[in-house]
Amino acid sequence: MIAKGGYIKDILVSSPGRTVDAHGWVKTRRDSKGVHFIQLNDGSCFADLQVVIEAGSIPEDTLKVVTTGACVRITGVLTESPAAGQAVELKAIAIHVFGVADSASYPLQKKGHTMEFLRDIAHLRTRSNTFGAVFRVRNALAFAIHTFFQDRGFQYVHTPIITASDCEGAGAMFGVTTLDMQNVPRIAEGPNAGKVDYTQDFFGKPAFLTVSGQLNAEIFALAFSNVYTFGPTFRAENSNTPRHLAEFWMIEPEMAFCDLAGDMELAEAFLKSVIGQVMDACPGDLEFFNKRIDNTILETLENVVNNDFEHVPYTEAVRILENSGQSWEFPVFWGADLQSEHERYLTEQTFKKPVIVTDYPREIKAFYMRANDDGKTVRAMDVLAPRIGEIIGGSQREERYDVLLDKIRESELSEEAYWWYLELRKFGSAPHAGFGLGFERLMLYLTGMKNIRDVIPFPRTPGTAEF
Repeated sequence: MIAKGGYIKDILVSSPGRTVDAHGWVKTRRDSKGVHFIQLNDGSCFADLQVVIEAGSIPEDTLKVVTTGACVRITGVLTESPAAGQAVELKAIAIHVFGVADSASYPLQKKGHTMEFLRDIAHLRTRSNTFGAVFRVRNALAFAIHTFFQDRGFQYVHTPIITASDCEGAGAMFGVTTLDMQNVPRIAEGPNAGKVDYTQDFFGKPAFLTVSGQLNAEIFALAFSNVYTFGPTFRAENSNTPRHLAEFWMIEPEMAFCDLAGDMELAEAFLKSVIGQVMDACPGDLEFFNKRIDNTILETLENVVNNDFEHVPYTEAVRILENSGQSWEFPVFWGADLQSEHERYLTEQTFKKPVIVTDYPREIKAFYMRANDDGKTVRAMDVLAPRIGEIIGGSQREERYDVLLDKIRESELSEEAYWWYLELRKFGSAPHAGFGLGFERLMLYLTGMKNIRDVIPFPRTPGTAEF
């Protein structure tokens, strides 16, 4: 009997003697005297299935189109493999070609390709070893995130992609409009004469792609207690660094009846859990990254999973950096935001493990963070990890109406735009806290990839919105 529809990951652990159908794409073909060898992969695992085709077993007309890139179904008998590193191989008895690939023009030949070249062929790069591993890890990480929160009773909330408010107050937002850009309506008279007349736009007001789902998640936290968002966010920053994207995914939990200590506890448990789950689910892929991309990956991930995180107030962190004797590219002083070089020094040189820095100066943090009694700091926390620096940012939220209103005014934000956010503090307000984590930032950490464009399927960056 033929086992139909089996994944190659299952075929590779099957017993010799079985007849199976193996579906996939030809990665390489090697011809020797009287025998042909094919490496077949269907994306289900890092390892390929070696297929042996003996002379005369497959019609020549079929065999000549079984080239690199072709999509095929190969029926055969599993036999013990004499090659090291694989238990079985497939002795072909029939081949069906679903789709041919011209061997002369197929871009993914058996040679090294640069990441830049592979980004230009994002429709095919998923078949390469590196990107096959990247996106299997991405899948496992997404599943691990949902598992972590669902196992703890969190409600999953779909927050809006289109918004009228700026969560961070940074202003780097993409506008959303249906107005004719060749004939934009203008206000004819009055104090706003000449400005865009948004009353004629689709929503009747300026609208943007969201930079965060946090504020909306707070609505649900103050009704369901524990919630989380996991969705796309957008920042219109004209940055071409390896750490920035215009479209990326964020994980943002919010917890009612939670203070900064509880927020830190959840962040630490979250990182340890999801990293551990991915290590269990994708050992072959992570071994590949450890061998080919960064040979410190497995050691670094184990350091996170197996160590308690250090807790350091911002003031103490600045003192450590000032007394380090290091020459910094960005000067260190109380009131300055910590840069990647500072964060990595704390995690890699001082404590040699993840560090949570707390109680940042009020002036360098967002308006929604709860003010401390000293009037100078807020109940914020950043989780810093070796090799990458900041990986999570969070805070206890400001639940006091009057204090929040003052902070909105200090930040020169529109009170009208945040009327509903303020009103949450008038009707049954409660202490609550949360954090945000960039999904792609965590992907960089797990894989060791150097450019954030290589851990998202279709990167959107300044000047680039392909595929």
